[in-house]
Amino acid sequence: MREYKIAAIPGDGIGPEVISAGLEVLGALALQDGGFKLKVTDFDWGSAYYKQHGVMMPAGGHEQLRAFDAIYFGAVGAPDVPDHITLWGLRLAICQPLDQYANVRPTRILPGIKSPLRNVATGKELDWVIVRENSEGEYAGHGGRSHRGHPQEVGTELVIFTRAGVERIMRFAFALARSRPRKLLTVVTKSNAQRNGRVMWDEIAAQVAGEFPDVQWDKMLVDAMTMRMVLKPESLDTIVATNLHADILSDLAAALAGSLGIAPTANLNPDRKAPSMFEPIHGSAFDITGKGIANPIATFWTGAMMLEHLGEPRAAAKLMQAVEKVTADAANHTPDLGGKATTRSVTDAMKKAIKEP
Repeated sequence: MREYKIAAIPGDGIGPEVISAGLEVLGALALQDGGFKLKVTDFDWGSAYYKQHGVMMPAGGHEQLRAFDAIYFGAVGAPDVPDHITLWGLRLAICQPLDQYANVRPTRILPGIKSPLRNVATGKELDWVIVRENSEGEYAGHGGRSHRGHPQEVGTELVIFTRAGVERIMRFAFALARSRPRKLLTVVTKSNAQRNGRVMWDEIAAQVAGEFPDVQWDKMLVDAMTMRMVLKPESLDTIVATNLHADILSDLAAALAGSLGIAPTANLNPDRKAPSMFEPIHGSAFDITGKGIANPIATFWTGAMMLEHLGEPRAAAKLMQAVEKVTADAANHTPDLGGKATTRSVTDAMKKAIKEP
């Protein structure tokens, strides 16, 4: 039997609730499949850990994660801890040293879920994958502050693009677009206003495109992209954007698909020299923490992405079939989808669906 070592980092807010649900469903799936099992190790890193130790995770924590096949991550962020501390202290402190440079966020209309967009009812009108450059750009972490508290106080944030970083994310995005039926890629930019790094981004995109003659591609300014996503969703398929732009656009995409509560993410190390990390994108959602109403669908979909990455496509497909069967029934919709279901009832429905042929 194939065994995979999974590092579970539930994190903050509803993170522990949805990761617990995800692991429960993955465990049921493993028993049903019979060909693999997951050996899970829990890590209590997060805001509670920070309040006790002054850091979000221990020094060198990312090195502990190298021993695992994948990381299952819940959420990070707390209302009483500054956001830059939680983000840079945990999520980015894992992604960057483990070189998880490709953030992949699929978006489509799941059965039974209504998009806020008119004339959009199925994956035929909205079926996207957003590829986010996950290692540099606007989140490179370079910059500083001086003259604090004085009228001339200065804060700088340095956006960094490297040829190596842009080339590898473009090749990843073009290859992903090639693997999808439409073979269509949109490159998001802002090179009209940002005339250095973004112009290089555009130039490298055009160069890499020559390696993929079978992929049709176009370029779109990020502000115009928001309108295109809303008004012409059927014109898009695979999308690649910088760290910040894709961060924003993927939240818009999730909302257009019905809810942040259904949107998954994979932080991939495509070279597989370090483990990849899989997380729902909804965040810690402290406003509903402990109420038992967090939508676990994103975490289940994220689990399917993790299984696919681990080399278990049959189990991943089975899990997604169960997700679609569960969302098709409005009785399984949590409040974010306009329903009254609970985290517990959706999890139970998933386990039942997994057992069915």
